[in-house]
Amino acid sequence: MHDDAQHGPLAGFTVGVTAARRADELGTLLRRRGATVVHAPALRIVPLADDSELLAATKELLDTVPDVVVATTAIGFRGWIEAADGWGIGEQLLDTLRGVELLARGPKVKGAVRAAGLTETWSPASESMAEVLERLLEEGVEGRRIALQLHGEPLPGFVESLRAAGGEVVGVPVYRWMPPEDIAPLDRLIDITVAGGLDALTFTSAPAAVSLLRRAGERGLLNELTAVLQGDVLSACVGPVTALPLQDRGIATAQPERFRLGPLVQLICRELPARARILPVAGHRVEIRGHAVLVDDELRAVPPAGMALLHTLARRPGWVVARADLLRALPGSGTDEHAVETAMARLRTALGVPRLIQTVVKRGYRLALDPASDAKYADS
Repeated sequence: MHDDAQHGPLAGFTVGVTAARRADELGTLLRRRGATVVHAPALRIVPLADDSELLAATKELLDTVPDVVVATTAIGFRGWIEAADGWGIGEQLLDTLRGVELLARGPKVKGAVRAAGLTETWSPASESMAEVLERLLEEGVEGRRIALQLHGEPLPGFVESLRAAGGEVVGVPVYRWMPPEDIAPLDRLIDITVAGGLDALTFTSAPAAVSLLRRAGERGLLNELTAVLQGDVLSACVGPVTALPLQDRGIATAQPERFRLGPLVQLICRELPARARILPVAGHRVEIRGHAVLVDDELRAVPPAGMALLHTLARRPGWVVARADLLRALPGSGTDEHAVETAMARLRTALGVPRLIQTVVKRGYRLALDPASDAKYADS
């Protein structure tokens, strides 16, 4: 195993971040491990403090007290209490919540509940809504009124399961998802993804995934984006609910066991380096990453045209690839094969070891694969 300490496990990889909330934190975690980060919030979260919908839902709960209240997010729960304070019904809401079964999804929500001077009846260790659902169904929800503090959009399956078991579910909508005020960064992220400039795309909420796909659709790029995400780009989601909109389009996703930013970054640190192509070339260890190459563990930045050529040569290591085929691989390629020579010269300079790539006169170029490896990659 080679040492990632000097350049970070994500050096040479480009990761897209679609989050609005906590995007800085996620970006910092990724950059610290060497990644190049492209950030484009796919949505914005608008508090409903001035919204009649939240006020109406809160008043309804005060008039007809529920049996159970489920707090799903710390930011949402705090927002709800703050909004009620602003309307002058904060104390009344807290009194109501003291008298009901209060379920807090995980430690952060529990912290927000206690900060409000309340004590939760129960909280799962796993932060899983599935565990909350299981507990409610085990207790029995027939004829019971359950208030669910929503964060953005409803939780798939959760409400349906409770209603099917005879429960009455009342949503408390604390936030609303809206498209970003400035759509340009999102468009740029879509363009970079479609052009093959990303190695991974991260999602921390289902609405962000929906928003990205919807925007690609508006621009007539949905099929292209889907094809790229079904191909080489890793779609890393913080959890299974976040992954649903992508899976609906046949896009494979990866998610950590714990639905947190730290484990999400660890997952990417495992997945991306595992996808890198490692070849013994001209006596050197060459690891081909997204937009850079490790030559004997030294990180070398390579321009996009050079990476396109290198990825094409690496598909059949040791085989001669014709100039015409390499020209097709170049971004925005024209018809002049001289462009291949120019890009190849820059690639050799960037790699620092020109003899890694051999020119085969009148035929094209090949990776100078070590003789011992030839048999392994040969077309038998």
